[in-house]
Amino acid sequence: MNAFDWLSHMGIPTVDKFDIVEVKFKGGRKEYYRNVDFLPLTTGDPIVVDVPNGHHIGYVSLQGELVRLQMQKRKIKNDDNILRIYRVATQKDLEKWEEARNREIPTLYRAKQIIDEMKLEMKLSDVEFQSDNSKATFFYSAEDRVDFRELIKSLASEFKIRVEMRQISLRQEAGRLGGIGVCGRELCCSTWIYEFKSVNTSAARYQNLSLNPSKLSGQCGRLKCCLNYELDTYMAALSDIPEVEKPLQTELGPAKLQKTDIFRKLMWFSYNNDNNWHSITCERVKEIQELNAKGTKPANLTSDHTRELEDKISKSNLELEILDKKFATTKKSKKKKKPRPDNNNSNVKKESPSGSVQPTPRSNPNQNRPGRNKQRRDNPDAKSSGPPIEAQSDKSKNPESTPGQKPKNKRNNKRRFNPKNRGDQNQGQ
Repeated sequence: MNAFDWLSHMGIPTVDKFDIVEVKFKGGRKEYYRNVDFLPLTTGDPIVVDVPNGHHIGYVSLQGELVRLQMQKRKIKNDDNILRIYRVATQKDLEKWEEARNREIPTLYRAKQIIDEMKLEMKLSDVEFQSDNSKATFFYSAEDRVDFRELIKSLASEFKIRVEMRQISLRQEAGRLGGIGVCGRELCCSTWIYEFKSVNTSAARYQNLSLNPSKLSGQCGRLKCCLNYELDTYMAALSDIPEVEKPLQTELGPAKLQKTDIFRKLMWFSYNNDNNWHSITCERVKEIQELNAKGTKPANLTSDHTRELEDKISKSNLELEILDKKFATTKKSKKKKKPRPDNNNSNVKKESPSGSVQPTPRSNPNQNRPGRNKQRRDNPDAKSSGPPIEAQSDKSKNPESTPGQKPKNKRNNKRRFNPKNRGDQNQGQ
């Protein structure tokens, strides 16, 4: 059941137990009956209750002290007008009630055909048969008053039963049909709402909701009942928010209100309908309104004096200048940076005594290390004597083959030679 007894586990004295029980019928309709015989009942038990001109079957939905509170809320007096509970329903009672409920859908379709034949402007939504199969209640909705006297006669003769016509609103109709709301829960009108209050579009305006009928209307086609749930909280919060009927005047131009956050007490404004919105507190809005009433304009929405604005601008400009200098110095240092000289790749040409031009031998930084150029260490005059011209010309063709020089490509301190000139590596020796 959708009614929760939150007092069921509390230590309330059983001597003074409230003897009235809340009973739920088809379509969410709830009535109150007195447990005269003090039957042991639990929530969800089917019971047979007394109704005018017969009996009916319903389910226990609530009992105990919460029933007393519900009766006070609905303004139902605890007097002799409350009918009694007969007994807990037996299997025979349930079978007879099931036979009566099987007649509801065919009766509904046939009654709609009769209404169309009589051309009555009414909408038949539901039919409920009494468990003793002696009475049927027809629930309908209509915008205007309908004369259904002839309809009752035709329905009574058609179904051979006593007929009762009951007009309900569109909200009650949705509650009887039931369904799931946009919140994902069962409709409030079919679970716990018994009194429907009027809902206006002003409730949506106070809550800053878009006035879209498809989003604000429920399954009944009317405005949602839940729009009234938080309305009091919004009204209390709106008491501290100033009313902005015209744009705020500043030196930067008029500032127009774009949005209001009610609970955070913030308001967004834009200059000359610009896309950039500026948020300020409600207290600041009141200050600006007081200044405008005196005929003065603040510098902007946040400050009153232009000096503060100029200081902020100069400070931001100073920061930009510092950043420009920083990036400018880094660029200049990159331009001044020169490549390191590479003696191995120098292409300085030297003229030989015979007149032919030959490249100068490459300097080897590892020339004077021990273990290198053993030949020159043993013969110190080799530097001055020099090889013959023919050998020098041959060396000009293959400068890598000169003794004591390190090859161009070196990996892991191993001598590597060009594959094309491997045979000439000992040519000058």
